[in-house]
Amino acid sequence: MLSLLRVDAAMTIEKLCVDTIRCLSMDAVQRANSGHPGTPMALAPAGYALWTKVLRHNPANPNWIDRDRFVLSCGHASMLIYSLLFLTGYALDLDDIKNFRQWGTKTPGHPERGKTIGVETTTGPLGQGVGNAVGMAIAERWLASRFNRPGFDVINHHTYAFAGDGDLMEGVAIESVSLAGHLGLEKLIVLWDDNRITIEGGTDLTISDDIEARFRAQGWRVLEVDGQDVDALVSVFQKAKSPCGMPTLIACRTIIGWPAPRAQNTPAAHGAPLGVDEVKAAKIALGWDPESDFALPQDALEDWRKCIPRGAELEDAWITKFKAYRELYPDLAGELEAILKGDLSQGWRAALPVFKGGTSLATREASGQVLNAVAPHIPQLAGGSADLGASNNTILKCGGVFSKMESGRNFHFGIREHAMGAILNGMSIHGGLRPYGATFLVFCDYMRPSMRLAALMKQPVVYVFTHDSIGVGEDGPTHQPIEQIMSMRLIPGLTVIRPADATETTAAWSAALSKNDGPVALILSRQKLPVLEVEKTAGAARGGYVLEDASDAPGVILIATGSEVHVALEAQRLLENDGISTRVVSLPSWEIFEAQDAAYRKSVLPSNVPAISIEAGVTSGWQRYAKVSIGIDHFGASAPAEVLFEKFGITAERAVDEAKRLLCVK
Repeated sequence: MLSLLRVDAAMTIEKLCVDTIRCLSMDAVQRANSGHPGTPMALAPAGYALWTKVLRHNPANPNWIDRDRFVLSCGHASMLIYSLLFLTGYALDLDDIKNFRQWGTKTPGHPERGKTIGVETTTGPLGQGVGNAVGMAIAERWLASRFNRPGFDVINHHTYAFAGDGDLMEGVAIESVSLAGHLGLEKLIVLWDDNRITIEGGTDLTISDDIEARFRAQGWRVLEVDGQDVDALVSVFQKAKSPCGMPTLIACRTIIGWPAPRAQNTPAAHGAPLGVDEVKAAKIALGWDPESDFALPQDALEDWRKCIPRGAELEDAWITKFKAYRELYPDLAGELEAILKGDLSQGWRAALPVFKGGTSLATREASGQVLNAVAPHIPQLAGGSADLGASNNTILKCGGVFSKMESGRNFHFGIREHAMGAILNGMSIHGGLRPYGATFLVFCDYMRPSMRLAALMKQPVVYVFTHDSIGVGEDGPTHQPIEQIMSMRLIPGLTVIRPADATETTAAWSAALSKNDGPVALILSRQKLPVLEVEKTAGAARGGYVLEDASDAPGVILIATGSEVHVALEAQRLLENDGISTRVVSLPSWEIFEAQDAAYRKSVLPSNVPAISIEAGVTSGWQRYAKVSIGIDHFGASAPAEVLFEKFGITAERAVDEAKRLLCVK
């Protein structure tokens, strides 16, 4: 049962509603004995103004496709969004608020997509939410451009993000803001919580930027507002929605922890409970009963819950419009509904190219051919590169460009890998696009936080990483990935695929496009590789398979990925000539292979046969499959690729020697 509170009759309904957020946030953090109360208290007026007066949303249907998107980039302030969701009528109740940060709760310490209905994206790592919001705004504009028709703006919504001082310090946010301004994403609105406090003290300890000038220089409209004035907040949100050809920053001056008498405007309000006495003092300052925890004024709750009929009315009007749209444009309506469900159109598998054995082709080139073959059949497939499109082979020939003036399928992310990763997540989360992003493998490290979040949120983002090993050659150790492949295999939920040739590359793309519950990283070569016979690579779809079996019962197994599969094949030939029965296993994806049944895995890698792994990267981790590992546990060097493979011992001769040593054969 809801606990109702008696309040001063003179208290305005707006103040009552705003202070309900403040008190719920203080109480929840205090009960959990951990959390961040100060920012929810400071942003309570902005949350109330946006969610009850401006935001187009329907609490009864959080998945309405034309809803406005809301991102709490300062995810530590999670009690703000939980309060907003609960009070406006989403599928949270007061017990969920009381169980903040507890085991099995719908209200975890930082907002998690999939844990809490109404939370659009997982935030907490600062700056990521800003990048996600940019991606959502991109997706909205792309869909509107493709599907809207005169009189039928069936895709027409805004993306709002609340970001703190820390968010706007992070490089990912600065990169994302730069691209958003360049693209003129006018339906993107970021509210900057200008409270000038971080954990260590005032922001003057670390930053002297003129934030507003920085945003203006990056192509943003900047508006200012007093964060305590609800009417002014409503007005500024409405103004931010007016078209201007630019995204909008709302500089919102707030006081962290207000009105806690001792904690307000100090770091103490940021990341710890206020304490029982301070909570009581804050409630007294608000005119609330200091002894009442998790209290809900009936008048306030009724006002908040007006969002339910308002949201239903908004969606009903949209449904009426969409019905008329479907009658006039049935094909477009059907396509829109399908891609919003994540469905891929029929025919893309039949379009997959078949590569001729006996030729040579870099897997990055093969990837480009696959991408362009399937793109006409998957209209929602869109993406780009961090200024390396021609080298990554990720440019769609029929796609057009996404720019300030156009909304095509080719994205020029610029040299902004970190932002690219976060933006791809936002594009995917929004729905309607199947995004991919590309760079050199060694630079995946710039994207790691975003990749990790994509895996956590189970988003089907595809990463195209080329120049996959010391095969980069003369560019030297700064550009030669050594530890990157193995480190990506450590990310739960990320599928890593390193194909051995063009045919396995086709299988890799097929697997990536078929996967809807997590990201996929394609690891591709710069150098040309022999194309294997199609019939021999049929098992690639299972992540690992017997590429060439031994002439008799195998005495040793050579396991390899990527270009090193061809080293293993040459080693097999030499070993078989010496009378050592040798099996070659291509293992392009550990994750897909481990998902196969135990009997199949055992048939490929029987436990009673010693195995040697060959991969031009760190050997740590290969102990899972092999007794001996051939790889590189040090950085590379600048030299032609073939010289490096020889000097570092990634050769067939080395594999032969290791096999004989393993088998005690002279």
